[in-house]
Amino acid sequence: MSILFTEQNIGPIKIKNRFISSACEDNLASDTGEVTESIISKNEQIARGETGLLISSQMYVHPLGRTRKKETGIHNDTMIRGLKKLVEIVHKYGGKIVIQLGHAGIQASGNVTGQKPQGPSSDNPLAEGMIHEIIESFVNASLRAAEAGADGIQLHAAHGYLINEFLSPYFNRRKDLWGGSIDNRFRFPGEIIKGIKRVMPDNMAFLIKLNSNDYTPEEGITPPLAAEYASRLSGMNIDGIEVSCGTSMYSPYKMCMGNVPVKELLLKYPDAQTALKNMDGKYALHEGYNSEAARFIKPYFNSGRLFSVGGWREVASMEEAVDGGYTDFISMCRPFIKDPFLVRHIKEKKVSRASCISCNKCLAAFPNDLPVRCYINGF
Repeated sequence: MSILFTEQNIGPIKIKNRFISSACEDNLASDTGEVTESIISKNEQIARGETGLLISSQMYVHPLGRTRKKETGIHNDTMIRGLKKLVEIVHKYGGKIVIQLGHAGIQASGNVTGQKPQGPSSDNPLAEGMIHEIIESFVNASLRAAEAGADGIQLHAAHGYLINEFLSPYFNRRKDLWGGSIDNRFRFPGEIIKGIKRVMPDNMAFLIKLNSNDYTPEEGITPPLAAEYASRLSGMNIDGIEVSCGTSMYSPYKMCMGNVPVKELLLKYPDAQTALKNMDGKYALHEGYNSEAARFIKPYFNSGRLFSVGGWREVASMEEAVDGGYTDFISMCRPFIKDPFLVRHIKEKKVSRASCISCNKCLAAFPNDLPVRCYINGF
């Protein structure tokens, strides 16, 4: 039997194989953030396809942390009913589900929230009182995830969102208790973690998605700094770290390597033709492109499992990485958009690689206000 189909625990939960469906915003929620039948159907297919663990799309914990109108919310108790349905459908097929909690920070949409986005030290910096309010919103969101029956939560500390912003010396230039040193930059996620651990049931897993490299115009998080943060997270007994990279604002095609979907993006940004064409062809996907960073970080994280997302396509490469101890799980996003039954197809030896060609047209759906799905043949 392939090592990819062996069981492995993440904290208190047992995963039936080594496959994780990584979080991806899907533009499928209601205008007020509720789980819809489209979200249920999407996750049902991935669970039916025998994926061991599903990580939900990012759910905003605070009304001012939304990225777009149809982002799923976990910011108030009215969301719990839909979340329960989501959890139940994944459990029906033997899968586990973790709810990803996030706040977009300076990448929030002012058109949606009605206010100018705020970050640690942008031109509209967060005040002390709002920092504490957001920390409490993460804690309350974890309680809602628990009430919905989720198997765990994942803090989104990557891709330029608020926790990543506090951790990154590029985004965080504060000189108070929340910035200026590694200790102070870590204070924001540290307080969130401590708050959640006070209330989260022991049978839930606690995961974090962490950037290994921000790829910002000036240096932000790099693998050595990510390793320092991983060591601190290990000291707080975090159950799992998912290693990623890039920011939506500055380096989206470092984050999601592959083609730049120029034609589809021009529908939204017709004046950006020259810039987009200059980007095209510069971000060719290579297999497991965050795996080297994960290998570097892994020795610093002793409390749980570490796994990388990004670029896994060849089954042989997946097996080699897990067998070599470079990663504990194979985390993928775009391949499940193309084929939600991918894990079953691998198990039945029907495929030796994912069918996703990394055209990234699925991700061009975001700016065009379309639901995220495979658009290999165009919109």
